[in-house]
Amino acid sequence: MILNDPRAAHPSADRPLRSGFVATASLIALMAAGPALAQTAPPAPNVQPGQLQATGQAPTAPPTETGVVNRILVQGNQRIDQTTVLSYLPIQPGDTIDPVILDVAIRTLTRTQLFADVQIGLQENGDLVVRIVENPIINQVVFEGNSAINEDKLREEVTISPRGIYTRARVQEDVGKLIELYRLSGRISATVTPKLVQLEQNRVDVVFEIDEGPETGVQAITFLGNQAFSDSELREVMVTKESAWYRLFTKNDNYDPGRLDYDREQLRKFYTNRGYYDFRITSAVAELVPDDSAFGMTLTVDEGDRYNFGTIDVVTENDRLNADFLKLLLPIQSGDLYESDKIESSVDALTFAAGSAGYAFVDINPTYRANPDTDTVDVTFNISEGQRVYVDRINIIGNTRTVDPVIRRELLLTEGDAFNRTLVERSRNNLRGLGFFKDVTIEEQRGSAPDRSIVNVTVQEQPTGELSVGAGFSSVDSFVVNLGISERNFRGRGQNVVARVEWGSLRQQIDFRFTEPRFLGRDIGAGFDLFHSRYDFQEESSFDYRSTGAGLRLTYPLNGYSRLATRYFIKDDEIIVPTGYCSGGGQGSAALCEQIGASLNSSVGYTLLVDRRNDPIRPTRGWTGSLRQDVAGLGGDVNYVKTEIESSVYYGITPSWIVTVTGSTGYVSGWAGDAIRINDRFFKGGNTFRGFENAGMGPRDLATNDALGGNFYAVGSVELTLPNGLPEQYGIKTSLFADVGTLGVLDDRYTLNATTGLSSACPDGAVIGDSCVADDLSLRASVGLSVHWRAPVGPIRFDFSKILSSEEYDRTETFRFSTSTQF
Repeated sequence: MILNDPRAAHPSADRPLRSGFVATASLIALMAAGPALAQTAPPAPNVQPGQLQATGQAPTAPPTETGVVNRILVQGNQRIDQTTVLSYLPIQPGDTIDPVILDVAIRTLTRTQLFADVQIGLQENGDLVVRIVENPIINQVVFEGNSAINEDKLREEVTISPRGIYTRARVQEDVGKLIELYRLSGRISATVTPKLVQLEQNRVDVVFEIDEGPETGVQAITFLGNQAFSDSELREVMVTKESAWYRLFTKNDNYDPGRLDYDREQLRKFYTNRGYYDFRITSAVAELVPDDSAFGMTLTVDEGDRYNFGTIDVVTENDRLNADFLKLLLPIQSGDLYESDKIESSVDALTFAAGSAGYAFVDINPTYRANPDTDTVDVTFNISEGQRVYVDRINIIGNTRTVDPVIRRELLLTEGDAFNRTLVERSRNNLRGLGFFKDVTIEEQRGSAPDRSIVNVTVQEQPTGELSVGAGFSSVDSFVVNLGISERNFRGRGQNVVARVEWGSLRQQIDFRFTEPRFLGRDIGAGFDLFHSRYDFQEESSFDYRSTGAGLRLTYPLNGYSRLATRYFIKDDEIIVPTGYCSGGGQGSAALCEQIGASLNSSVGYTLLVDRRNDPIRPTRGWTGSLRQDVAGLGGDVNYVKTEIESSVYYGITPSWIVTVTGSTGYVSGWAGDAIRINDRFFKGGNTFRGFENAGMGPRDLATNDALGGNFYAVGSVELTLPNGLPEQYGIKTSLFADVGTLGVLDDRYTLNATTGLSSACPDGAVIGDSCVADDLSLRASVGLSVHWRAPVGPIRFDFSKILSSEEYDRTETFRFSTSTQF
C-alpha cells in the first residue's frame, strides 16, 4: 500500500547521503573487465510522478536511503530489454522504499542469473536508478587436453551450451561433473580449469582445460584379519580388480572410492551369506604407491563367529493373514546356516503372499536377536497393515506409439479388482514378452481411499519395425543377401507383418506373414502365410528342395500359462536331383531316387505351449514345454503323422550362473501305406546338435554319402551360462554345453535289401536297389563352449566342440561360426 505522505512516514528521507548508490551486488569478479555501461538519451522531460522511465544517462541528483519512487531509470542494459528488467523489479513508481526493500530488489534481480552486477539507488528527486551489468552470452564451449574421453561424452555432462547465459556458478558445477566423470573412468588425479575468452558484444568463449592425468590402477588388494577365506577368494567377491595386462576390456582395475564402498557391501553380503552374522570391516585404506601410478588397498576385517538360524517366527496383526501358513512359505528353518539373502527372500515371499491375498501395502519388518552363547540368530518377521486393497485406477505411461488397448489387454487386473501381486507380476511378464518395450515397470500407489490402489504401468518403447537391405554369411547358409520389411507392432496395434525376399547360395525364399493378435476383438490370434522357398541340400544329400504354399493360423489362450495354436497348410513340394544321378549308370541312393518329383502336402496341426518361466527374456527359474503334432492326408499326395515334444528347465545358481536343461523328441510315421519323404524327415546337426555338421549325424547312404534324415530323434542338452568377466553392456554371453542324442529309424523299404529282405552291408559297385544305408540309432554326444556376442553389426555365435561319441560315417566339426551381420 502507498501512503498519502510517504516522506512523513520516513523522515530520514530528507537527509542527504554520500554520492553513489545506496546498495550494490557483484556476482563475479571475472566481469570486472566487462564492457562499459552504454550511454543513452537523457531522461525525458515532463515525466509525471508514477511514470516509468528507462535511460542510460547517469543521474546528477544525490541519492537518499528512503523515500517515494517518482520514476525508475534503467542503465547499462545492452541485450536485455528494459521492460524485462522492470518486470523482475519488485518496485513500482509511487512505492515507498527503504534499505530493506532495496536489498530485496537486488536479490530478486541477481537470482535471475541475467546480471553480473546490480546496483540500485534512490535520488533526492525521487528517481530510482537501476544500474546493471549483464552476464555475457556463451559463444562456444571448448574442451582442450582430452584424449581418454571423447568430446561428445564431455558435452553430455556439462549444462552450459552455446547461446546460453554464462554464470560462474554453472561453470563451477560443470567442472565438478567433469572431474567426477574422469574419476569414474579411473583418473583420480584429473584436473579441469575453466577459462574465459572475452569477445565483442558481451560474448565469451568458455574453455575447459583438462589435465587427464594417468590412469590410477590398483597395484594390490590385501586383507588383514581373514581366516575363514583366503585373500584370493575375497578378491573374487570384489568388483574392483588388481591391474593386469590381460584386463583390456574392463575399467574395474582402476581405483574408484565409490566402487570401494560397493565392494565393502559385497564383502559383507559374502560373509553374512555364509553364517558370519556379526562380520565387520573395521577399516578400508587406499594409498598411492610412491610413483603415484596406482593405489594399494588394504581392508581389515573382523569375521566373528559362525551362526545358525535359531527360532523363526511370523507375527501379524491381520487375522486374515494366517501366521502359521505364512511361516510355511519361508525358505528358512531353525538350525540352518545363517544366510542374509534368505532374510530378503523371506520378506519377498511374505510380501508376495500378502499381495496375492489382496493386501497391496504391507510392512514386513524382520527383527533379530543374536545368541552368542549358542551362536544362533532368532528372527521374527513382523507384518503390519493388512487392509484389503482394490484397484482404483490403472494408468498407462510412456506409450507414444502403442495404443492403450494393446497394453491393457495383457494386464490380468482391471479397475475394481482386488489387488493381486501374483497377477501384477504375470502382467509385467506378458508385456515384456510382447517384445514391444525395452523396459516395463508396474508400481502401486495409494488411491482415493485407504482401500484403493492406483496401478501405474510405465513402458519404455523400443523399435519394433525393420527395413533391411543387407547381406550376411554363416557356416550354415554360406553367403546370403536379403530385402525385408517386418513390423511386430503394426500401427501400434500389436499386429505382426513380415515381407521378406532372401537369396543365398544355399537358400532362396520369398514369404509374407500377417498376424492379428486379437481377431474379431476376442482373445484369439489369427494369421496367414504365403511362401515360396528353395533349399540346396547338394552338399549334404545330393538334392534340392522346392516348396510353395500357404497357411492359416489360430491361437487360443488356455490360461495364464499356456496356449493352443492351430494351423492348416497346403503346399506343393518338389525333390530335384542332378541330371544322371538316378539314371544312365548313375550311382544315386535308392532311398532318394524313388522320391524325385512333386507332391501336394495338405496338413492340419496344433501346438500346445506351456510357459512357467519367471522371466520371458532372461529366465533364471521355471520351465517351458511344447507338444506339436501335424497330420498330413486331408487331400494331397502324402500321408503322415508327425509329433514333437520339447521342454526346457531353468535354474539360476546365482544371477550369473544359470543351468538350462533341454530335452526334445520327435517321431513321424506314414499311414495308408505311405513312406516318409526325405523333406518330411528330421535332420540334426549344426546349430541343432553342436559338434556335427548340418545334417551331419543320423542315417546315411554309404555308397553316395548322402544324409537321409530320420523318422525319430531324441536330443538332450545341458548348458551352464557362466560369467566371463566382461561388462554386460558388451553383450557377450559364455556357456558350457553338453549335447547327447540319437537320430534314425527309417522306413524298412530303405534299409532292407529289396531281394532278400535282410539288412546288408553296401557291396562294392553298388547299384540302385541294393541296400547301402547305415541306420543304427546309435548315441552321439559332444561337449564344448559357446560364445554369443550381440555385436553392433548383428548377432555372432562361436561354437567350440569336442566329440565324445559318433559313428564313422558322421560328419563332425570342432568349430562353427555363424552370424546374420547386415551392412
